[in-house]
Amino acid sequence: MDSSLIKQTESAFKAALEHLTGELSRLRTGRANAAMLDLVKVEAYGTLMPLNQVGTITVPDSQMLQITPFDPSNIQAIAAAIRNNQSLGFNPSDDGRVVRVVIPPLTEERRKEIAKQINEKLEEASIKMRLARQEAFKQLDTAKKNKELSEDELHRTQKSIDDSLAAHRQQMESVAKVKEKEILTL
Repeated sequence: MDSSLIKQTESAFKAALEHLTGELSRLRTGRANAAMLDLVKVEAYGTLMPLNQVGTITVPDSQMLQITPFDPSNIQAIAAAIRNNQSLGFNPSDDGRVVRVVIPPLTEERRKEIAKQINEKLEEASIKMRLARQEAFKQLDTAKKNKELSEDELHRTQKSIDDSLAAHRQQMESVAKVKEKEILTL
């Protein structure tokens, strides 16, 4: 029971780390990155669709994103969806064939704002990991009460979970530091 619980808990820790990495990749750094537009939804064919399902996103240079719609009739909707997403703050332009989004340089104030967002996302991921740890410890306590687990097995499993938590926490902090440094350097 304890090895499957450890694997299950480590899986939850990895999921929290992967979620954090994904969230950080969407944060704006001043350099163009197609993941910046992952959360943009476009009104197409009478429904809201993710941008990557209505067009191809490319990065022609470090300061520009280019979206080529699969259906040229959606070009205005794509530009409007990007423009209306306040968290991005982009002003796209289109030439009738493609939508271009120039990534403006970040101001010092905006850089500090994004650094705060990094710390918030790190804290969210840490909370997810602590909740997974608490759930595992509850299951261990129940197993101990039901005499399915000895005191030694309980402590060994708890230590293994805590060690895994510490290792994943260290990885998360390292990923967050790299992203923060990337954002704060001009």
